[in-house]
Formats: sequence, structure tokens, C-alpha cells
Amino acid sequence: WPIMERKVPKGDVPGEWYSPTQPIPTKPPPLDRQGFTAADVIDFTPELHAEGLRLIKNYVTGPIYTPPSLFKRDGTWGTLASHRTGGCAWPGGSYDPETFTAYIYTKNEIDLTAIQHNTDMARSDFEWIMSSAPPKGDPPLVRDGFKPAQTTVQGLPLPKPPYGRITAVDLTKGEFAWQRAHGETPDAVRNHPALKGLNIPRTGQAGIVGPMVTKTLVICGDPAVTTAASGKRGAMLRAYDKKTGEEMGAVYMSAPQIGNAMTYMVKGVQYIVVATGGGSFEGELVAYRLPRSEATAKIAAPSTLQGREQ
Repeated sequence: WPIMERKVPKGDVPGEWYSPTQPIPTKPPPLDRQGFTAADVIDFTPELHAEGLRLIKNYVTGPIYTPPSLFKRDGTWGTLASHRTGGCAWPGGSYDPETFTAYIYTKNEIDLTAIQHNTDMARSDFEWIMSSAPPKGDPPLVRDGFKPAQTTVQGLPLPKPPYGRITAVDLTKGEFAWQRAHGETPDAVRNHPALKGLNIPRTGQAGIVGPMVTKTLVICGDPAVTTAASGKRGAMLRAYDKKTGEEMGAVYMSAPQIGNAMTYMVKGVQYIVVATGGGSFEGELVAYRLPRSEATAKIAAPSTLQGREQ
């Protein structure tokens, strides 16, 4: 599909040269949000949305390729963008050669890129460096209750959900076959006092995971732990119908998935192995299989998987 050169915003860092255009693919559509604008601001309630809009007035926002901007004490405090932390990370995705479909997990996160004149040449010999804090020696800065580098609204993520999702891309058409939020709604969102009484659809989770595709399923674990109704904390290894995206089942994991899962057969029994850990969790490789009474099954459906081997 054609890749078109399109106009993009220019920055304000002295001495920098900015290309007037960048290459933008015409197909497939973007897998997730690109750049960050007022349309992407949290909107659980009108009050949270209004607070988010007030917050972003302190920053430069715009579409994809909006460049880092200068930290200006009496102006904007840098650029809010998704290009550093959002999108698809190193686990990548999976490809189904039978249906010519790619399955890719993406996360919706924003980061702040602010540029300041370097006043500490012993630290770096670059004239301009990235920093979102006020210049060294300046008093703390607060404006309308917001501080530099703040990207949350009452502790909630500034971007509206989904925070993580899986997209099935039909590579014969350059179109989405399906797209759905992946991962349970974080506890900090479900239990937030500002959202009490609201029915919040599953938001998905942001993390570093990638889906695995089998003959019938797309399998991917949650990238973060949440608390179940029983009070038990953990993550879920989820399976989706690869044609429709419908969730077919899930099994408990004591820690979040990292990277991609893998699958293999041993004497007719299918195993699914997941790397789990991160943060305060010990790193493990956890293997799942069907109960031995069902060892002759051709496909291990995670909705019926039992047992755990390490």
C-alpha cells in the first residue's frame, strides 16, 4: 500500500532542523493512538474530562511526529506524546500464515518529552538535554494545582482507555478483522472513589506482552495483576477465538506475563509455556497442559486447562 509523505508539526528547539514531512502508511490503520490530543483525554466523567483538559493546557499536544518542545516556565512544559512508551513493544506479535492475519498487542501510554538548555556540562556535553523538571536552583513550579511532568488526573491515567488491546490485522486487505481490550481493569481504576457506582467496561492493561496464535486461538496473558472478587491477586492467561476475537476462556497466573508465550507438543500433548514475573515477582517459566485424561486432545483450550508444571 502507498506510503505518503505528509506535513507534520515543527519544534522549537534552537539549532534543530525539522523535516516538513514524514512517511505515513495508508494501510493498515494505526493499531493504537498516535500522538496525543484533547480527543484522547480521560472521559470517565465530565469532571475528570474537564480536569484533564485543564492539565494538557500546560503542554504541547498534537498528532504523530509532534516533536519534543522546550520547557518554558511561563509557557508550556514540554510535549505529551505516545511515541516513547505507547504502541507495540519488543515482544512484537504473531502471524497466522493460513489466514494471512497478524495479531498484535499495543498499549496506550503517554510520556513527556521536554527539552532544556544544559547547565551542567560535566553531566553531558550536549547543549540541549531532555528534562521535565524546572531548571536546577529554580523554586518548585505549580500551576492551577498541576506540576511539571504530571500525566495523571486524580491518580488516574490521563489518556482514556483502552490501556492495552489486541488487534487482528487482515494483511490481504490492510484492515482490522477485530480489536479488543486485553487485560482486566486495574484495581486503581476499578476502586477509584471518583468512579464509584459507574459501570466501567474492561479497560485492558498496559505492559510488555505479545500474543501467540495457534490453529484456533490467540493466547496472551495479562501484563499486570489485579484483585479478583475472592480477594485473590493474580493475572489471567486468556484465549480468544482467532477469527472473531471472542474470549473463549482464561486460567489463573500468580504473576503477569512477560514477552510472548510459546507452545509445543510432547507425545501428543500440547503445552503452553508462559514467562511470568517482573517488578516484585520472581521470574518463572510456567507450563500449562490439558488434564491427563484429555491428553489425546488435539488443541489445548485454555478454558479447560488445569495443572501447573515448572
